[in-house]
Parts: sequence; structure tokens; C-alpha cells
Amino acid sequence: MKNPELLHAKQFAKRAGVTVRTLHVYDEAGLLSPKTRSDAGYRLYGEEELVRLEQILALRFLGLGLDRIKSLLDGPPQTLVQALSVQRAVIVEEQRRLNLVLQAIDEARTVLEEGEPSERWRAVQHVIEAFKMKNDFSWTENYYSGEGLQKLAKMRAETPPEVIEKGERDWAELIAEVEAACKTVDPSSDAAKALARRWRNLIHQFTKGDPDISQGLNNLWTDRSHWPSDFKKPYSDEAEAFIRKAQSHLD
Repeated sequence: MKNPELLHAKQFAKRAGVTVRTLHVYDEAGLLSPKTRSDAGYRLYGEEELVRLEQILALRFLGLGLDRIKSLLDGPPQTLVQALSVQRAVIVEEQRRLNLVLQAIDEARTVLEEGEPSERWRAVQHVIEAFKMKNDFSWTENYYSGEGLQKLAKMRAETPPEVIEKGERDWAELIAEVEAACKTVDPSSDAAKALARRWRNLIHQFTKGDPDISQGLNNLWTDRSHWPSDFKKPYSDEAEAFIRKAQSHLD
């Protein structure tokens, strides 16, 4: 006869607010096994499993993958504290982006209610751009380690908007020049090497020479597994090949 404190999977799932399928997935991942099984082979869960499930759901809410959650829950407590600190930094960055969207919406509402008709299209377009900016960057976080994400979030929070905008303009101008040069300029020439130095300097401005951020950035551009289906590189394959050859000629 089973312990009356233990619940079958369906009962346990209902009490915890998850599906039975979720319990199966967590069991298969080695995250949450039943305490025991009934004589008939049914999974039985108790209070300890409920506490474990609460921890799993909290970490899933923070965006962690199942493998990462398993290593944290099975590791020493300090590891979990460090991971939560990293995720907090990521959430702060996400909050900053959402605040930009909210600001754009508020400004658009003011223009739509009080502004000139000629300004209305631009106001709505500004909101769309804010949404795109928020969405366009979230997927890149898959390429950084926990330490890299924490440093990146801190760096973004401390960088003034005008500096970010200038960096975006500098990249756009440089890419346009490289696209033009790759058709006519010798990669070993002084002109090509000057472009390669500007490319290297702009990367350094972003990474600040930090190895964790540098590695994440390299992962982002060499591994396409997390790229959105509609994402396209801001430069052509020809331009990329050209700048790599030019960089190979630098001292």
C-alpha cells in the first residue's frame, strides 16, 4: 500500500500547476524523478519533489535551459547564487530595453494626440523600431557564457545611448566602405589594412578586450544555430572574406 503522503503523477501535476508531460520531460532530463513507484508501476511524488519542482520552474522562468538547471541544482549552493546573479543582470538589461519601448510608446501617444499629422507616421515608426531593437538582440544572449552575459549587461547599462548610436553609425559606414572595397581593392594594400584596423578597433570598443565577451561575439558570428530565420548578416560573404584577408596582413 502506498504512502498516503505520496501523489500519483496526475494528482501531483495538478497540485503543482504543470502537466504530466512536463513531469515526464523533467524525469527524462534527470531533473525530477519520482520518489518511488507504486506496486502497479505508477510514479509517486512527495513534498521533496514539490520543492525541487518549484526550484526548476523558478530557474526556467529566468530563461535557463534544462542542462544548466540540472548542473545548478546538483551543484554546491554558491554556484546557484552566482547563476542567479547572472540572470538578474540579464533581466535588468531586458528591463532597460522594455523601458525604451515604453518610452517610445508614450512619445508616440503624445504625438498622435497633440502633434501635427505629418509627425504621426514617424511616431508610429519609432515604436516599431523600438520593438525591433528589443527583439533583435535577445537571441544573441544564447552565445555568451554566464560571466559574459553579466559583463555585457553591465557594460550596456553603463554606456550612454549616444555612444551606442555613434558605434552603430560607425559600423554602418565601415561596412559600406568594405562592401565597396571588396570589389576593387587588393586585401594586402594599405587601403585594405586601414579598413581592417577600423574593423578591429570597433570590435575592441564593443568587447573592451574582455575574453568572455570576445568569445561570445565570436560564437555569435560562427554558429548560426540560434539565428532567427529572418536574420541576415549586416555584410556580404564577399565583404567578410575581404576583411579577413586584410586582417591577415596586419602586424
